[in-house]
Amino acid sequence: MKVIIIGGGAAGMMAAYQAAKCGNDVSLYEKNEKLGKKIFITGKGRCNVTNACEIEELLDHVVTNKEFLYSGFYSFTNDAMMEFLEELGCPLKVERGNRVFPVSDHSSDVIAALQRGLRKENVDIYFNTTVKKILIEDGIVTGVRLASGDTVKADKVVVATGGMSYQATGSTGDGYDFARKAGHKVTKLTPALVPFEIKEDYCKQLMGLSLRNVAVTMTADGKKIYDDFGEMLFTHFGISGPVVLSASSYIGKYQGKELKFIIDLKPALNKEQLDHRVLKDFNKTLNKDFVNSLDHLLPKKLIPVMIELSGIPEHKKVNEITKKERERFVSLLKHLELTITGVSGFKEAIITQGGVNVKEIDPGTMESKKIKGLYFAGEVLDLDAVTGGFNLQIAWSTGYLAGMN
Repeated sequence: MKVIIIGGGAAGMMAAYQAAKCGNDVSLYEKNEKLGKKIFITGKGRCNVTNACEIEELLDHVVTNKEFLYSGFYSFTNDAMMEFLEELGCPLKVERGNRVFPVSDHSSDVIAALQRGLRKENVDIYFNTTVKKILIEDGIVTGVRLASGDTVKADKVVVATGGMSYQATGSTGDGYDFARKAGHKVTKLTPALVPFEIKEDYCKQLMGLSLRNVAVTMTADGKKIYDDFGEMLFTHFGISGPVVLSASSYIGKYQGKELKFIIDLKPALNKEQLDHRVLKDFNKTLNKDFVNSLDHLLPKKLIPVMIELSGIPEHKKVNEITKKERERFVSLLKHLELTITGVSGFKEAIITQGGVNVKEIDPGTMESKKIKGLYFAGEVLDLDAVTGGFNLQIAWSTGYLAGMN
């Protein structure tokens, strides 16, 4: 059987490998000059391949349409993916938060391993080749038309073109056009896993400051919609980092509401314990100015901002600070509030939220319920998850099912 895969990213390479392993004649068309361009930049160039948690936990980290992924995640598990890469000569390691990376810390090793697999299974790879149209007759796929005008016949076509994020890697939304022309619905497309833009000016002062082990809460009109623990970063326009990117996947449906991002700088201590700790620090620096008493409590860059927000004059002597002022300062440490004004666009987004409506796709095979022989895999589908290797696992599992079927 002749199978065409459109797109040489994570889902496309996996689909091509599995389809060829099943004995099909497989051609993969990639519009770039090489495979895995987006894999190359994921995880800051280290490639967070998957997450080594239990399957139920994998599903819990999916934000959109997790029920659709039961079949995919159980058919091709995170363990199966890890085994697959190690067998292809890419040893892996598990880091904090069960995140899985190549031992070398080079995403290029993941891509090289997948390419070895494709070569072994004799997949024909065409670079710098753009598919312009999927050919369909009487509700059945018959092949594709290339940008060159050539027509290539096929019994099955897998669309694995990615989303709209990181457009420099070739994700320009082609798959959504293919889907619409085939009669599929495409849900609203928004950037996800994306930094926040923040109203408060002092973010600019804090640019480059990274906070570790903070607890964060996001609220919409005062109602909690997300909380997390981990690492974040201040940027020239707002905030980024793992806890922020994951939070961004939850704000789509709350647009138009007042969105707040609240940071607990000392989550290991409750208010009472923190007050005790601050008092202890103050007792050691009684005759110093307030500004010089906070070195053990806060990063240097954060001190001027916290002083300004506390309303306590920076040169006030520590022994003159009232109990009320100290309590207000402790509250601020537990509740630093930022106002979210928006998210960055697709240029900054790691993934796309929205895509081909999964109600029109068979979850066990990834085949279109509308067009026979047409399959979809990866980010082009209306599926997304938080950071930590979960989105790549969606690509591997859906690519696997599309290739196998």
